[in-house]
Amino acid sequence: MTDDTDARISFDTERQIMNVDFSDVHFDSSLAVNRFYDRLEERIAETGEELWFFLVNLSGTRIDPSAWVTYSHRGKSLNLAHSMGSVRFDASEATRRQIERAAGTEAFDPNLFADREAALARIAEMPSKRRVRVQHDPTYTLADFVRRISFDPKTDIMEVDFSFFTFHHSRDVNDFYNHIDERVGATGRKWFFLINYEGCQIMPAAWVQYAHRGKRLNLAWSLGSVRYAPGSETEADIRLRAQTQDFRPNIRNTRSEALERIEEMRAALVAEA
Repeated sequence: MTDDTDARISFDTERQIMNVDFSDVHFDSSLAVNRFYDRLEERIAETGEELWFFLVNLSGTRIDPSAWVTYSHRGKSLNLAHSMGSVRFDASEATRRQIERAAGTEAFDPNLFADREAALARIAEMPSKRRVRVQHDPTYTLADFVRRISFDPKTDIMEVDFSFFTFHHSRDVNDFYNHIDERVGATGRKWFFLINYEGCQIMPAAWVQYAHRGKRLNLAWSLGSVRYAPGSETEADIRLRAQTQDFRPNIRNTRSEALERIEEMRAALVAEA
């Protein structure tokens, strides 16, 4: 697909609609899907509004089998986080069948219409779920973060314990990462990051900010990051986003395997010095 993603995304603020133009787009790989959906998330974040009606033009859209799982996963996540209702129109027969099959197994209404006018009429029937502006209350206290960060100067490792922690939304991400920034910044040096993801959940509404804050922290303070024991859904999201967000997922099953990977990274840094 050509790099015209921004031109394919627009917002009708009066009707609270995000227009997504997939017309004649060929999603031939997981990477192509991730690139488009990364930008969709960024554009939504730029509006300052979390909730929109989605109006999706599927004219001439092709989704290869190799891209379908990622397309379905990223679309579901985006809808859960930011959609007040999604309506699709002008799908080809093949794409229509794919979407209808997914709707039959994933319990969602495909809302497929023949043309844009019918799709807009359907959106007009849907109630807005917006408040004046979403203001998330804090989910956690400082004490919830303090015990989850530790430093070992002998091994240059900072451990971050995200085990059985849930990032519900951007406020949770910012509260936790503000604390990490403060703790790491106070040391004045870089560390290897060892991150425990056992049982961790990153909800769709938190992913954009989570990716942004994690990347910023790594650029500023990390000698290398290794993750271990993620749950299947979190691991899938990390691997998908690593395709387009310029980082190696470095996921291992156990802490000992993660520590071995850190030693490999340490040796590589010494060899480069």
